Amino acid sequence: MRRAGAETFLFLAAAAAALAADGAAAGVRWAVPASWKPQAARAMRVATYEIPAAPGSEPGECGVFHFGQGQGGSVEENLFRWTQQFEAAAPAKKGEKTVHGLRVHTIDVSGTYLASGGPMTHSQGKKPGYRLLGAIVEAPSGLVFFKCTGPEATIGKSQPDFESLVASLAKAPAARL
Repeated sequence: MRRAGAETFLFLAAAAAALAADGAAAGVRWAVPASWKPQAARAMRVATYEIPAAPGSEPGECGVFHFGQGQGGSVEENLFRWTQQFEAAAPAKKGEKTVHGLRVHTIDVSGTYLASGGPMTHSQGKKPGYRLLGAIVEAPSGLVFFKCTGPEATIGKSQPDFESLVASLAKAPAARL
């Protein structure tokens, strides 16, 4: 009996870990890269993940946002806003693709990041040598925004993880009552 209890506990612990490694919003779900660490809740965010630092660099972060159906601006407005958060930047690389039936718009831009402190707070100042990898998902219940920022080395090292997250995007099963 004791062994069955331990096996049940291990199964439940593994299931909880698997659930913690996934995110969901607006009718979509995604797999969070194993090396990304979930952070404390923040205003206006569905989730925030710390991206581990590249050797000799600082960590980055990936913020996930959903403001509701028809809220938060259009895809084009947000891609433009994100590019305007950089100065001395090379032209942004933009793309579009379909992932598991979801339209996804991507952006990659680097330069001096004009780091906002967020609404109602002071700017964090200019951060040279920064990079943004972003994705905007046309989700069933409105746009979902993935905005990863950090030092170029850190974001470059984590690009395969970001691409894996984007590739994992899928429509979430409908809630059962």
